[in-house]
Amino acid sequence: MTGDAQPSDLIRSVSRALRVLEEVARADRPLPVKVIARRCGLNLSTSYHLVRTLCYEGYLHRRPEGDYLLGSKVAERFHDMLDGFERPPHAGSVLRHLAEATGHTAYLAQFADGRLLVVDVAEGPRSPWLEDLQAGLETAPHATALGKALLRALPARDRREILTGYGRLPRFTSATPATMEDVEEELASLPPGQVVVEEHGQFREQVACAGVVVAGTAWAIGISTRGLELPAPAVALLTAAARDLAGA
Repeated sequence: MTGDAQPSDLIRSVSRALRVLEEVARADRPLPVKVIARRCGLNLSTSYHLVRTLCYEGYLHRRPEGDYLLGSKVAERFHDMLDGFERPPHAGSVLRHLAEATGHTAYLAQFADGRLLVVDVAEGPRSPWLEDLQAGLETAPHATALGKALLRALPARDRREILTGYGRLPRFTSATPATMEDVEEELASLPPGQVVVEEHGQFREQVACAGVVVAGTAWAIGISTRGLELPAPAVALLTAAARDLAGA
């Protein structure tokens, strides 16, 4: 996991190759080798060897102009990662039906290695496009209804361990919980039993979300909407979708 101590048997050529991929991925335009070398702190000859190897394996693509962008194998590995999660049966069809019935974007998420990961999304026209709530991306458990629904289902000790792993909780809006104690107080105010957890303007201004844990699983399903009010019929359909997934 990111942040672990450097292993004594670190293979530096692999580490350098991954550094090259990360620099190319975060760049807002294709990069020539000289720029890659400078940003990665590598000499030019090493950079040429790495990019040629990565191109051969399909992880980089060389344009006719001589600069580089990510190759198709990166997308393939991304989809392999998502397929590796054992979703509840028929999760994709349930999400699509929920999005069609409500008009709101539907999400499926779980914790993986202590991080909240969005695994599947079905877009709906009544929701804003949220760049941090897309399939395969990590997002914030303390500021999202999906995360809070999953946190609430965990023992207090496990909740603290996950939130501590994030260090200082990032603030997305003025309404975002600032501390672990704020999160615990909010979760403690919810009624007992399996309930829909709502979040109003904590992750994005003028956006509300609802999330509920799929009974008997480690998954949460949720929806988002423009504005700070969640339509009651949409929340009812969200609860029904969670029951469908649990029953499946």
